[in-house]
Amino acid sequence: MTDNENLRTPIVCVMGHVDHGKTTLLDRIRGSSVAAGEAGAITQHIGATEVMIDSIIERSGASGMKNNFIVPGLLFIDTPGHHAFTSLRSRGGALADLAVVIVDINEGFMPQTKESLQILKRFKTPFVVVANKIDRIHGWQPHENASFLETYNKQSERVRADLDNKFYEIVGELYNSGFNSERYDRVSDFQRNIGIIPISAVTGEGIPDLLMVLLGLAQKFLESNLHYNASGPGEGTILEVKEEKGLGTTIDIILYDGTLKKGDTIIVGSLGEPIQTKVRALLKPNPMGEISAEEKFQNVESVTAAIGVKISAPNLDDALSGATVRAANPENLETIVKEVQEELEEVQISTGTIGVTLKADTIGSLEALVNELQKEDIPIRKAEVGDISQRDIIEVSAIEDPFNAVLIGFNVKMLPDAKEKAKGADLKIFQNDVIYRLIDDYKDWVKEKKEKSEKTISQLIVKPARFLLLPECTFRQSKPAVVGVRITGGKVKTNIGVTDNSGRVVGTIKGLQLEGENIKEASAGMEVAMAIDGPTIGRQIKEGDVLYSNIPEKHAKVLETEILDSLSADEMETLDAFLEIKRRDNPFWAK
Repeated sequence: MTDNENLRTPIVCVMGHVDHGKTTLLDRIRGSSVAAGEAGAITQHIGATEVMIDSIIERSGASGMKNNFIVPGLLFIDTPGHHAFTSLRSRGGALADLAVVIVDINEGFMPQTKESLQILKRFKTPFVVVANKIDRIHGWQPHENASFLETYNKQSERVRADLDNKFYEIVGELYNSGFNSERYDRVSDFQRNIGIIPISAVTGEGIPDLLMVLLGLAQKFLESNLHYNASGPGEGTILEVKEEKGLGTTIDIILYDGTLKKGDTIIVGSLGEPIQTKVRALLKPNPMGEISAEEKFQNVESVTAAIGVKISAPNLDDALSGATVRAANPENLETIVKEVQEELEEVQISTGTIGVTLKADTIGSLEALVNELQKEDIPIRKAEVGDISQRDIIEVSAIEDPFNAVLIGFNVKMLPDAKEKAKGADLKIFQNDVIYRLIDDYKDWVKEKKEKSEKTISQLIVKPARFLLLPECTFRQSKPAVVGVRITGGKVKTNIGVTDNSGRVVGTIKGLQLEGENIKEASAGMEVAMAIDGPTIGRQIKEGDVLYSNIPEKHAKVLETEILDSLSADEMETLDAFLEIKRRDNPFWAK
Protein backbone atom coordinates (compact mmCIF):
# COMPACT_ATOMS: atom_id res chain seq x y z
CA MET A 1 0.00 0.00 0.00
CA THR A 2 1.47 3.43 -0.95
CA ASP A 3 1.53 6.41 1.41
CA ASN A 4 -1.47 7.89 -0.36
CA GLU A 5 -3.43 4.63 -0.43
CA ASN A 6 -5.73 3.67 2.42
CA LEU A 7 -8.44 1.20 3.26
CA ARG A 8 -11.75 3.00 2.99
CA THR A 9 -14.78 2.27 5.13
CA PRO A 10 -16.81 -0.66 3.70
CA ILE A 11 -20.25 0.42 2.43
CA VAL A 12 -23.08 -1.71 3.85
CA CYS A 13 -26.55 -1.54 2.28
CA VAL A 14 -29.49 -2.43 4.56
CA MET A 15 -32.33 -3.92 2.51
CA GLY A 16 -35.64 -5.65 3.00
CA HIS A 17 -39.41 -5.33 3.12
CA VAL A 18 -41.17 -2.17 4.32
CA ASP A 19 -41.62 -2.14 8.10
CA HIS A 20 -39.37 -5.13 8.81
CA GLY A 21 -37.09 -2.87 10.86
CA LYS A 22 -34.29 -1.45 8.71
CA THR A 23 -34.31 2.05 10.18
CA THR A 24 -34.97 0.80 13.73
CA LEU A 25 -31.87 -1.39 13.43
CA LEU A 26 -29.72 1.57 12.41
CA ASP A 27 -31.30 3.71 15.13
CA ARG A 28 -30.16 1.11 17.64
CA ILE A 29 -26.64 1.05 16.22
CA ARG A 30 -26.28 4.83 16.20
CA GLY A 31 -28.42 5.50 19.31
CA SER A 32 -30.80 7.89 17.52
CA SER A 33 -34.53 7.86 16.91
CA VAL A 34 -34.94 8.55 13.21
CA ALA A 35 -37.70 5.94 12.74
CA ALA A 36 -40.08 7.70 15.10
CA GLY A 37 -39.84 10.88 13.01
CA GLU A 38 -40.57 9.18 9.67
CA ALA A 39 -44.02 9.42 8.09
CA GLY A 40 -45.75 6.25 9.19
CA ALA A 41 -42.39 5.03 10.53
CA ILE A 42 -41.37 4.13 6.97
CA THR A 43 -38.13 5.61 5.61
CA GLN A 44 -38.83 8.44 3.19
CA HIS A 45 -35.23 9.22 2.21
CA ILE A 46 -32.01 7.32 1.70
CA GLY A 47 -29.73 7.72 4.68
CA ALA A 48 -26.03 7.14 5.24
CA THR A 49 -24.61 6.50 8.71
CA GLU A 50 -20.92 6.16 9.49
CA VAL A 51 -20.18 3.89 12.47
CA MET A 52 -16.54 4.12 13.58
CA ILE A 53 -14.55 1.01 14.52
CA ASP A 54 -14.17 2.13 18.18
CA SER A 55 -17.96 2.29 18.55
CA ILE A 56 -18.42 -1.15 16.95
CA ILE A 57 -15.79 -2.71 19.22
CA GLU A 58 -17.37 -1.10 22.29
CA ARG A 59 -20.89 -2.30 21.37
CA SER A 60 -19.61 -5.78 20.60
CA GLY A 61 -17.78 -6.10 23.92
CA ALA A 62 -14.61 -7.09 22.07
CA SER A 63 -12.20 -4.37 23.20
CA GLY A 64 -9.28 -6.79 23.13
CA MET A 65 -9.79 -7.39 19.40
CA LYS A 66 -9.40 -3.79 18.20
CA ASN A 67 -5.96 -4.41 16.69
CA ASN A 68 -7.33 -7.34 14.68
CA PHE A 69 -9.30 -4.99 12.41
CA ILE A 70 -7.75 -2.71 9.81
CA VAL A 71 -10.98 -1.22 8.34
CA PRO A 72 -11.88 2.19 9.87
CA GLY A 73 -15.53 1.27 10.53
CA LEU A 74 -18.73 0.64 8.54
CA LEU A 75 -20.82 3.04 6.44
CA PHE A 76 -24.46 1.95 6.54
CA ILE A 77 -26.90 2.90 3.78
CA ASP A 78 -30.55 2.76 4.81
CA THR A 79 -32.71 2.57 1.68
CA PRO A 80 -36.49 3.05 1.59
CA GLY A 81 -38.30 -0.26 1.36
CA HIS A 82 -39.24 0.38 -2.25
CA HIS A 83 -35.85 1.60 -3.39
CA ALA A 84 -33.74 -0.64 -5.65
CA PHE A 85 -30.34 -1.45 -4.23
CA THR A 86 -28.91 -0.77 -7.67
CA SER A 87 -29.69 2.94 -7.31
CA LEU A 88 -26.56 3.00 -5.18
CA ARG A 89 -24.08 2.34 -7.91
CA SER A 90 -20.57 3.11 -9.03
CA ARG A 91 -19.08 2.67 -12.46
CA GLY A 92 -18.99 -1.05 -13.18
CA GLY A 93 -21.43 -2.28 -10.57
CA ALA A 94 -23.22 -1.85 -7.30
CA LEU A 95 -21.88 0.66 -4.79
CA ALA A 96 -22.39 -1.47 -1.69
CA ASP A 97 -19.57 -3.78 -0.62
CA LEU A 98 -21.81 -5.76 1.73
CA ALA A 99 -25.54 -6.03 2.33
CA VAL A 100 -27.82 -6.82 5.26
CA VAL A 101 -31.20 -8.28 4.28
CA ILE A 102 -33.61 -7.79 7.15
CA VAL A 103 -36.58 -10.15 7.62
CA ASP A 104 -39.29 -10.09 10.27
CA ILE A 105 -38.84 -13.57 11.80
CA ASN A 106 -42.58 -13.67 12.55
CA GLU A 107 -43.76 -12.66 9.06
CA GLY A 108 -41.07 -14.32 6.93
CA PHE A 109 -40.32 -13.46 3.31
CA MET A 110 -42.23 -10.73 1.46
CA PRO A 111 -42.03 -9.61 -2.21
CA GLN A 112 -39.40 -6.96 -1.44
CA THR A 113 -37.29 -9.53 0.45
CA LYS A 114 -37.21 -11.73 -2.66
CA GLU A 115 -36.51 -8.69 -4.85
CA SER A 116 -33.52 -7.77 -2.65
CA LEU A 117 -32.10 -11.31 -2.89
CA GLN A 118 -32.40 -11.44 -6.68
CA ILE A 119 -30.59 -8.12 -7.07
CA LEU A 120 -27.82 -9.20 -4.67
CA LYS A 121 -27.41 -12.44 -6.59
CA ARG A 122 -27.07 -10.52 -9.86
CA PHE A 123 -24.37 -8.23 -8.46
CA LYS A 124 -22.64 -11.06 -6.53
CA THR A 125 -22.67 -8.89 -3.39
CA PRO A 126 -21.78 -10.70 -0.11
CA PHE A 127 -24.62 -10.43 2.40
CA VAL A 128 -26.02 -11.66 5.69
CA VAL A 129 -29.65 -12.09 6.70
CA VAL A 130 -30.96 -10.53 9.89
CA ALA A 131 -33.98 -12.29 11.41
CA ASN A 132 -35.46 -9.33 13.29
CA LYS A 133 -38.15 -8.96 15.97
CA ILE A 134 -37.19 -11.98 18.11
CA ASP A 135 -38.58 -9.96 21.05
CA ARG A 136 -42.08 -10.41 19.52
CA ILE A 137 -41.96 -14.20 19.94
CA HIS A 138 -44.57 -15.14 22.55
CA GLY A 139 -42.96 -15.50 25.98
CA TRP A 140 -39.60 -13.95 24.98
CA GLN A 141 -37.59 -12.57 27.92
CA PRO A 142 -35.47 -9.64 26.61
CA HIS A 143 -31.85 -9.03 27.68
CA GLU A 144 -30.94 -5.61 26.35
CA ASN A 145 -27.90 -5.42 24.03
CA ALA A 146 -26.92 -9.03 24.78
CA SER A 147 -25.33 -11.26 22.16
CA PHE A 148 -27.80 -13.64 20.53
CA LEU A 149 -26.44 -16.84 22.10
CA GLU A 150 -26.36 -15.24 25.55
CA THR A 151 -30.05 -14.25 25.38
CA TYR A 152 -31.14 -17.41 23.52
CA ASN A 153 -29.72 -19.69 26.22
CA LYS A 154 -31.71 -17.80 28.88
CA GLN A 155 -35.06 -18.42 27.17
CA SER A 156 -37.47 -21.25 28.04
CA GLU A 157 -37.36 -24.47 26.02
CA ARG A 158 -40.73 -23.65 24.41
CA VAL A 159 -39.58 -20.17 23.31
CA ARG A 160 -36.33 -21.59 21.89
CA ALA A 161 -38.32 -24.23 19.95
CA ASP A 162 -40.66 -21.53 18.61
CA LEU A 163 -37.71 -19.41 17.46
CA ASP A 164 -36.01 -22.44 15.86
CA ASN A 165 -39.17 -23.28 13.87
CA LYS A 166 -39.49 -19.72 12.57
CA PHE A 167 -35.74 -19.61 11.89
CA TYR A 168 -35.78 -22.74 9.71
CA GLU A 169 -38.70 -21.37 7.69
CA ILE A 170 -36.32 -18.55 6.69
CA VAL A 171 -33.61 -21.14 5.87
CA GLY A 172 -36.16 -22.87 3.62
CA GLU A 173 -37.14 -19.61 1.88
CA LEU A 174 -33.47 -18.83 1.23
CA TYR A 175 -32.97 -22.32 -0.19
CA ASN A 176 -35.92 -21.74 -2.55
CA SER A 177 -34.21 -18.52 -3.66
CA GLY A 178 -30.99 -20.42 -4.45
CA PHE A 179 -28.97 -19.88 -1.24
CA ASN A 180 -27.66 -22.29 1.40
CA SER A 181 -27.84 -20.74 4.86
CA GLU A 182 -27.44 -21.44 8.56
CA ARG A 183 -27.28 -19.61 11.86
CA TYR A 184 -24.18 -17.38 11.84
CA ASP A 185 -22.41 -19.21 14.70
CA ARG A 186 -22.66 -22.51 12.80
CA VAL A 187 -21.23 -21.14 9.52
CA SER A 188 -17.58 -21.98 8.87
CA ASP A 189 -17.43 -20.64 5.30
CA PHE A 190 -19.45 -17.46 4.64
CA GLN A 191 -18.72 -17.75 0.90
CA ARG A 192 -20.62 -21.05 0.70
CA ASN A 193 -23.35 -20.34 3.27
CA ILE A 194 -25.34 -17.22 4.11
CA GLY A 195 -25.14 -16.40 7.82
CA ILE A 196 -28.49 -15.65 9.51
CA ILE A 197 -28.32 -13.52 12.66
CA PRO A 198 -31.44 -13.45 14.89
CA ILE A 199 -31.78 -9.99 16.51
CA SER A 200 -34.15 -7.49 18.05
CA ALA A 201 -33.63 -3.97 16.75
CA VAL A 202 -35.79 -2.74 19.64
CA THR A 203 -33.87 -4.37 22.52
CA GLY A 204 -30.45 -4.53 20.84
CA GLU A 205 -30.21 -8.32 21.28
CA GLY A 206 -28.00 -9.90 18.60
CA ILE A 207 -26.69 -6.56 17.30
CA PRO A 208 -23.16 -7.14 18.72
CA ASP A 209 -23.06 -10.39 16.71
CA LEU A 210 -24.22 -8.61 13.52
CA LEU A 211 -21.53 -5.92 13.80
CA MET A 212 -18.77 -8.48 14.38
CA VAL A 213 -19.93 -10.68 11.49
CA LEU A 214 -19.97 -7.65 9.15
CA LEU A 215 -16.49 -6.62 10.25
CA GLY A 216 -15.27 -10.18 9.75
CA LEU A 217 -16.78 -10.35 6.24
CA ALA A 218 -15.28 -7.00 5.29
CA GLN A 219 -11.90 -8.07 6.60
CA LYS A 220 -11.92 -11.48 4.96
CA PHE A 221 -13.48 -10.90 1.54
CA LEU A 222 -13.20 -7.20 0.77
CA GLU A 223 -9.76 -5.97 1.75
CA SER A 224 -8.51 -5.95 -1.85
CA ASN A 225 -11.62 -3.96 -2.96
CA LEU A 226 -11.36 -1.27 -0.29
CA HIS A 227 -8.14 0.43 -1.41
CA TYR A 228 -8.52 4.02 -2.51
CA ASN A 229 -6.21 6.89 -3.30
CA ALA A 230 -6.66 9.52 -0.59
CA SER A 231 -5.08 12.23 -2.73
CA GLY A 232 -7.08 11.33 -5.87
CA PRO A 233 -10.09 13.32 -7.15
CA GLY A 234 -13.38 12.49 -5.45
CA GLU A 235 -15.91 10.12 -7.03
CA GLY A 236 -19.37 9.42 -5.68
CA THR A 237 -22.98 8.50 -6.37
CA ILE A 238 -26.03 10.71 -5.80
CA LEU A 239 -28.41 9.25 -3.24
CA GLU A 240 -30.95 12.05 -3.32
CA VAL A 241 -31.58 15.49 -4.82
CA LYS A 242 -33.20 17.72 -2.18
CA GLU A 243 -34.40 21.29 -1.72
CA GLU A 244 -32.88 22.68 1.50
CA LYS A 245 -34.03 25.90 3.16
CA GLY A 246 -31.37 28.58 2.70
CA LEU A 247 -29.26 26.38 0.39
CA GLY A 248 -31.50 25.74 -2.60
CA THR A 249 -31.12 22.39 -4.40
CA THR A 250 -28.52 20.12 -2.79
CA ILE A 251 -27.36 16.56 -3.44
CA ASP A 252 -26.75 13.86 -0.84
CA ILE A 253 -23.96 11.63 -2.10
CA ILE A 254 -21.85 8.67 -1.06
CA LEU A 255 -18.21 9.46 -1.79
CA TYR A 256 -16.65 6.07 -2.56
CA ASP A 257 -13.20 7.10 -3.81
CA GLY A 258 -10.68 9.91 -3.36
CA THR A 259 -11.08 13.31 -1.70
CA LEU A 260 -13.58 16.10 -2.40
CA LYS A 261 -12.82 19.70 -1.38
CA LYS A 262 -14.79 22.92 -1.07
CA GLY A 263 -14.28 24.89 -4.31
CA ASP A 264 -13.69 21.76 -6.45
CA THR A 265 -15.22 21.68 -9.93
CA ILE A 266 -17.59 18.72 -10.11
CA ILE A 267 -19.32 16.98 -13.01
CA VAL A 268 -22.80 15.77 -12.05
CA GLY A 269 -24.95 13.32 -14.03
CA SER A 270 -28.34 14.67 -15.15
CA LEU A 271 -31.16 13.87 -17.57
CA GLY A 272 -29.61 16.20 -20.14
CA GLU A 273 -25.97 17.21 -20.53
CA PRO A 274 -23.81 16.58 -17.42
CA ILE A 275 -23.84 19.55 -15.03
CA GLN A 276 -20.56 21.43 -14.48
CA THR A 277 -20.52 23.33 -11.19
CA LYS A 278 -18.36 24.26 -8.18
CA VAL A 279 -18.75 22.94 -4.62
CA ARG A 280 -20.04 25.83 -2.52
CA ALA A 281 -20.29 23.85 0.75
CA LEU A 282 -19.64 20.34 2.04
CA LEU A 283 -22.02 19.42 4.86
CA LYS A 284 -21.15 16.36 6.89
CA PRO A 285 -23.51 14.71 9.42
CA ASN A 286 -22.34 14.67 13.02
CA PRO A 287 -20.55 11.44 14.07
CA MET A 288 -23.06 8.54 14.22
CA GLY A 289 -25.58 10.88 12.56
CA GLU A 290 -27.75 10.04 9.58
CA ILE A 291 -27.44 12.25 6.49
CA SER A 292 -31.14 12.52 5.61
CA ALA A 293 -32.26 13.27 9.17
CA GLU A 294 -29.58 15.68 10.44
CA GLU A 295 -30.79 19.19 11.11
CA LYS A 296 -27.34 20.53 11.91
CA PHE A 297 -24.39 19.55 9.75
CA GLN A 298 -20.70 20.25 10.13
CA ASN A 299 -19.52 22.59 7.39
CA VAL A 300 -16.16 21.05 6.39
CA GLU A 301 -13.37 21.97 3.98
CA SER A 302 -12.89 18.45 2.58
CA VAL A 303 -14.08 14.84 2.90
CA THR A 304 -12.37 11.54 2.08
CA ALA A 305 -13.97 8.25 1.03
CA ALA A 306 -16.05 6.45 2.08
CA ILE A 307 -18.54 8.89 3.51
CA GLY A 308 -22.04 10.29 3.12
CA VAL A 309 -22.01 14.07 2.52
CA LYS A 310 -24.38 16.81 1.38
CA ILE A 311 -23.11 19.08 -1.42
CA SER A 312 -24.38 22.62 -1.90
CA ALA A 313 -23.57 24.00 -5.37
CA PRO A 314 -25.25 26.10 -8.10
CA ASN A 315 -27.41 24.58 -10.88
CA LEU A 316 -28.17 21.19 -9.30
CA ASP A 317 -31.92 21.18 -10.15
CA ASP A 318 -31.55 18.58 -12.93
CA ALA A 319 -29.16 16.27 -11.02
CA LEU A 320 -30.24 12.64 -11.18
CA SER A 321 -30.48 10.14 -8.30
CA GLY A 322 -28.13 7.25 -8.94
CA ALA A 323 -25.88 9.29 -11.25
CA THR A 324 -22.15 9.85 -10.78
CA VAL A 325 -20.47 12.90 -9.26
CA ARG A 326 -16.78 13.38 -10.13
CA ALA A 327 -14.26 16.07 -9.28
CA ALA A 328 -12.41 17.46 -12.29
CA ASN A 329 -9.60 19.86 -13.17
CA PRO A 330 -9.01 21.85 -16.39
CA GLU A 331 -6.75 19.11 -17.82
CA ASN A 332 -9.29 16.25 -17.56
CA LEU A 333 -12.58 18.19 -17.59
CA GLU A 334 -13.64 17.22 -21.14
CA THR A 335 -12.75 13.55 -20.59
CA ILE A 336 -14.76 13.33 -17.37
CA VAL A 337 -17.79 15.10 -18.91
CA LYS A 338 -17.69 12.58 -21.76
CA GLU A 339 -17.36 9.58 -19.39
CA VAL A 340 -20.27 10.74 -17.17
CA GLN A 341 -22.40 11.31 -20.30
CA GLU A 342 -21.56 7.86 -21.73
CA GLU A 343 -22.41 6.19 -18.42
CA LEU A 344 -25.88 7.77 -18.48
CA GLU A 345 -26.44 6.89 -22.13
CA GLU A 346 -25.71 3.23 -21.39
CA VAL A 347 -28.90 2.94 -19.35
CA GLN A 348 -31.18 5.30 -21.32
CA ILE A 349 -32.45 2.74 -23.83
CA SER A 350 -34.14 3.97 -26.98
CA THR A 351 -34.12 1.28 -29.64
CA GLY A 352 -36.94 2.55 -31.83
CA THR A 353 -38.09 -1.08 -32.26
CA ILE A 354 -41.16 -2.79 -30.87
CA GLY A 355 -41.72 -3.29 -27.15
CA VAL A 356 -43.00 -1.66 -23.98
CA THR A 357 -41.91 1.75 -22.67
CA LEU A 358 -40.29 2.04 -19.22
CA LYS A 359 -39.96 4.96 -16.80
CA ALA A 360 -38.12 4.67 -13.46
CA ASP A 361 -37.10 7.01 -10.65
CA THR A 362 -33.34 6.46 -10.78
CA ILE A 363 -30.66 5.01 -13.03
CA GLY A 364 -30.24 2.00 -10.75
CA SER A 365 -33.98 1.30 -10.66
CA LEU A 366 -34.09 1.50 -14.46
CA GLU A 367 -31.19 -0.95 -14.79
CA ALA A 368 -32.85 -3.38 -12.39
CA LEU A 369 -36.19 -3.13 -14.24
CA VAL A 370 -34.60 -3.55 -17.68
CA ASN A 371 -32.65 -6.58 -16.45
CA GLU A 372 -35.74 -8.30 -15.02
CA LEU A 373 -37.84 -7.62 -18.15
CA GLN A 374 -35.08 -8.98 -20.37
CA LYS A 375 -34.95 -12.15 -18.23
CA GLU A 376 -38.68 -12.59 -18.97
CA ASP A 377 -38.08 -11.98 -22.73
CA ILE A 378 -40.34 -8.91 -22.65
CA PRO A 379 -39.24 -6.57 -25.49
CA ILE A 380 -38.41 -2.95 -24.57
CA ARG A 381 -38.91 -0.07 -26.99
CA LYS A 382 -37.63 2.70 -24.73
CA ALA A 383 -36.41 3.04 -21.13
CA GLU A 384 -35.84 6.38 -19.42
CA VAL A 385 -35.41 7.93 -16.00
CA GLY A 386 -38.12 10.41 -14.96
CA ASP A 387 -41.82 10.80 -14.25
CA ILE A 388 -44.45 9.88 -16.85
CA SER A 389 -44.95 12.92 -19.12
CA GLN A 390 -47.56 13.99 -21.67
CA ARG A 391 -45.03 13.18 -24.43
CA ASP A 392 -44.80 9.58 -23.12
CA ILE A 393 -48.61 9.22 -23.27
CA ILE A 394 -48.77 10.61 -26.83
CA GLU A 395 -45.89 8.39 -28.05
CA VAL A 396 -47.16 5.16 -26.50
CA SER A 397 -50.83 5.65 -27.40
CA ALA A 398 -49.79 5.99 -31.07
CA ILE A 399 -48.46 2.39 -31.09
CA GLU A 400 -50.89 0.12 -32.95
CA ASP A 401 -50.03 -3.21 -31.31
CA PRO A 402 -52.01 -3.22 -28.01
CA PHE A 403 -49.39 -5.44 -26.34
CA ASN A 404 -46.73 -2.76 -26.98
CA ALA A 405 -48.93 0.29 -26.28
CA VAL A 406 -47.86 -0.14 -22.67
CA LEU A 407 -46.15 2.21 -20.18
CA ILE A 408 -44.48 0.61 -17.15
CA GLY A 409 -43.55 3.06 -14.38
CA PHE A 410 -41.40 2.04 -11.40
CA ASN A 411 -41.70 4.38 -8.42
CA VAL A 412 -42.56 7.39 -10.60
CA LYS A 413 -45.44 9.88 -10.64
CA MET A 414 -47.67 10.76 -13.56
CA LEU A 415 -47.40 14.48 -14.27
CA PRO A 416 -50.74 16.41 -14.23
CA ASP A 417 -50.84 17.05 -17.99
CA ALA A 418 -50.00 13.36 -18.61
CA LYS A 419 -52.91 12.30 -16.36
CA GLU A 420 -55.29 14.46 -18.39
CA LYS A 421 -53.94 13.14 -21.69
CA ALA A 422 -54.13 9.52 -20.51
CA LYS A 423 -57.90 9.73 -19.83
CA GLY A 424 -58.93 9.27 -23.45
CA ALA A 425 -55.74 7.60 -24.71
CA ASP A 426 -55.56 4.05 -26.02
CA LEU A 427 -52.77 2.56 -23.88
CA LYS A 428 -52.21 0.52 -20.72
CA ILE A 429 -50.25 1.99 -17.78
CA PHE A 430 -48.71 -0.04 -14.95
CA GLN A 431 -47.30 1.70 -11.86
CA ASN A 432 -45.81 0.11 -8.75
CA ASP A 433 -42.89 0.42 -6.35
CA VAL A 434 -41.97 -3.28 -6.41
CA ILE A 435 -40.34 -4.50 -9.64
CA TYR A 436 -41.66 -8.05 -9.41
CA ARG A 437 -45.23 -6.87 -8.83
CA LEU A 438 -44.95 -4.69 -11.94
CA ILE A 439 -43.73 -7.61 -14.03
CA ASP A 440 -46.35 -10.01 -12.63
CA ASP A 441 -49.14 -7.44 -13.23
CA TYR A 442 -47.95 -6.96 -16.83
CA LYS A 443 -47.70 -10.71 -17.50
CA ASP A 444 -51.15 -11.37 -15.97
CA TRP A 445 -52.63 -8.60 -18.13
CA VAL A 446 -51.00 -9.98 -21.30
CA LYS A 447 -52.28 -13.48 -20.52
CA GLU A 448 -55.81 -12.23 -19.86
CA LYS A 449 -55.81 -10.03 -22.98
CA LYS A 450 -54.55 -12.89 -25.16
CA GLU A 451 -57.17 -15.25 -23.77
CA LYS A 452 -59.91 -12.69 -24.48
CA SER A 453 -58.49 -12.06 -27.94
CA GLU A 454 -58.36 -15.80 -28.68
CA LYS A 455 -61.92 -16.20 -27.39
CA THR A 456 -63.15 -13.39 -29.66
CA ILE A 457 -61.26 -14.78 -32.66
CA SER A 458 -62.49 -18.26 -31.81
CA GLN A 459 -66.10 -17.05 -31.84
CA LEU A 460 -65.72 -15.35 -35.24
CA ILE A 461 -63.60 -18.00 -36.99
CA VAL A 462 -65.21 -20.89 -38.88
CA LYS A 463 -63.95 -23.98 -37.06
CA PRO A 464 -63.21 -27.36 -38.71
CA ALA A 465 -66.11 -29.85 -38.83
CA ARG A 466 -66.78 -33.09 -40.70
CA PHE A 467 -70.01 -35.12 -40.99
CA LEU A 468 -71.40 -38.20 -42.69
CA LEU A 469 -74.77 -38.25 -44.54
CA LEU A 470 -76.46 -41.28 -43.00
CA PRO A 471 -77.92 -43.92 -45.37
CA GLU A 472 -81.70 -44.12 -45.63
CA CYS A 473 -82.10 -40.92 -43.60
CA THR A 474 -83.18 -38.45 -46.29
CA PHE A 475 -86.28 -36.56 -45.15
CA ARG A 476 -86.35 -34.06 -48.03
CA GLN A 477 -84.26 -33.99 -51.22
CA SER A 478 -83.97 -30.19 -51.75
CA LYS A 479 -85.00 -26.58 -51.01
CA PRO A 480 -83.56 -27.19 -48.46
CA ALA A 481 -82.42 -30.81 -48.40
CA VAL A 482 -83.08 -32.35 -44.98
CA VAL A 483 -80.97 -35.37 -44.04
CA GLY A 484 -79.78 -37.29 -40.98
CA VAL A 485 -76.03 -36.85 -40.33
CA ARG A 486 -73.41 -38.11 -37.87
CA ILE A 487 -70.77 -35.55 -36.76
CA THR A 488 -67.38 -37.30 -37.12
CA GLY A 489 -65.07 -34.37 -36.20
CA GLY A 490 -65.25 -30.88 -34.73
CA LYS A 491 -68.46 -28.89 -34.22
CA VAL A 492 -71.08 -28.18 -36.90
CA LYS A 493 -72.84 -24.78 -36.73
CA THR A 494 -75.70 -23.17 -38.71
CA ASN A 495 -75.13 -20.61 -41.51
CA ILE A 496 -71.80 -22.22 -42.46
CA GLY A 497 -70.88 -23.27 -46.01
CA VAL A 498 -70.50 -26.97 -46.87
CA THR A 499 -67.83 -28.53 -49.13
CA ASP A 500 -67.62 -32.01 -50.57
CA ASN A 501 -64.60 -34.33 -50.67
CA SER A 502 -63.16 -32.45 -53.67
CA GLY A 503 -63.21 -29.07 -51.87
CA ARG A 504 -66.16 -27.76 -53.92
CA VAL A 505 -68.76 -25.66 -52.05
CA VAL A 506 -72.12 -27.45 -52.37
CA GLY A 507 -74.43 -25.47 -50.08
CA THR A 508 -75.07 -23.84 -46.66
CA ILE A 509 -76.22 -25.36 -43.36
CA LYS A 510 -79.55 -23.69 -42.58
CA GLY A 511 -80.69 -25.64 -39.52
CA LEU A 512 -79.96 -28.42 -37.03
CA GLN A 513 -82.48 -30.49 -35.07
CA LEU A 514 -82.07 -33.01 -32.27
CA GLU A 515 -85.13 -35.01 -31.31
CA GLY A 516 -87.38 -32.39 -32.94
CA GLU A 517 -85.74 -29.42 -31.13
CA ASN A 518 -83.76 -26.74 -33.02
CA ILE A 519 -80.10 -26.51 -31.90
CA LYS A 520 -77.29 -24.08 -32.85
CA GLU A 521 -74.41 -26.57 -33.00
CA ALA A 522 -73.64 -30.28 -32.93
CA SER A 523 -70.40 -31.91 -31.68
CA ALA A 524 -68.45 -35.01 -32.74
CA GLY A 525 -70.42 -38.22 -32.02
CA MET A 526 -73.89 -36.64 -32.26
CA GLU A 527 -76.52 -37.71 -34.84
CA VAL A 528 -78.84 -34.90 -35.90
CA ALA A 529 -81.16 -33.79 -38.70
CA MET A 530 -79.52 -31.16 -40.94
CA ALA A 531 -81.12 -28.73 -43.40
CA ILE A 532 -78.71 -27.89 -46.26
CA ASP A 533 -79.72 -25.12 -48.67
CA GLY A 534 -78.38 -25.45 -52.25
CA PRO A 535 -77.83 -29.10 -53.22
CA THR A 536 -80.24 -31.87 -54.15
CA ILE A 537 -79.66 -35.20 -52.47
CA GLY A 538 -78.94 -37.79 -55.17
CA ARG A 539 -77.34 -35.18 -57.49
CA GLN A 540 -74.70 -32.82 -55.94
CA ILE A 541 -74.57 -34.86 -52.71
CA LYS A 542 -75.74 -38.33 -51.77
CA GLU A 543 -76.21 -40.54 -48.73
CA GLY A 544 -72.86 -41.94 -47.48
CA ASP A 545 -70.93 -38.79 -48.51
CA VAL A 546 -68.47 -37.19 -46.05
CA LEU A 547 -68.82 -33.38 -46.09
CA TYR A 548 -66.93 -30.55 -44.36
CA SER A 549 -67.75 -27.09 -43.06
CA ASN A 550 -66.20 -24.67 -45.55
CA ILE A 551 -63.31 -22.77 -43.89
CA PRO A 552 -62.37 -19.52 -45.73
CA GLU A 553 -58.66 -19.27 -46.54
CA LYS A 554 -58.09 -16.34 -44.10
CA HIS A 555 -59.74 -18.31 -41.30
CA ALA A 556 -57.61 -21.37 -42.06
CA LYS A 557 -54.44 -19.24 -41.67
CA VAL A 558 -55.61 -17.97 -38.25
CA LEU A 559 -56.49 -21.50 -37.15
CA GLU A 560 -53.00 -22.75 -38.07
CA THR A 561 -51.00 -19.83 -36.68
CA GLU A 562 -52.93 -18.26 -33.78
CA ILE A 563 -55.40 -20.59 -32.14
CA LEU A 564 -54.18 -24.08 -33.04
CA ASP A 565 -53.46 -24.84 -29.37
CA SER A 566 -57.09 -24.18 -28.46
CA LEU A 567 -58.41 -26.85 -30.89
CA SER A 568 -59.39 -30.29 -29.63
CA ALA A 569 -57.71 -33.41 -31.05
CA ASP A 570 -60.65 -34.26 -33.34
CA GLU A 571 -60.77 -30.59 -34.56
CA MET A 572 -57.05 -30.72 -35.41
CA GLU A 573 -57.50 -34.03 -37.27
CA THR A 574 -60.49 -32.61 -39.18
CA LEU A 575 -58.53 -29.44 -40.03
CA ASP A 576 -55.63 -31.52 -41.39
CA ALA A 577 -58.03 -33.53 -43.58
CA PHE A 578 -59.71 -30.35 -44.89
CA LEU A 579 -56.32 -28.69 -45.63
CA GLU A 580 -55.17 -31.80 -47.49
CA ILE A 581 -58.24 -31.55 -49.75
CA LYS A 582 -57.73 -27.80 -50.43
CA ARG A 583 -54.00 -28.20 -51.10
CA ARG A 584 -54.33 -30.97 -53.71
CA ASP A 585 -54.67 -28.37 -56.45
CA ASN A 586 -52.91 -25.46 -54.65
CA PRO A 587 -50.06 -26.52 -52.29
CA PHE A 588 -49.80 -22.93 -50.98
CA TRP A 589 -53.47 -22.58 -49.98
CA ALA A 590 -53.75 -20.80 -46.57
CA LYS A 591 -49.95 -20.63 -46.15
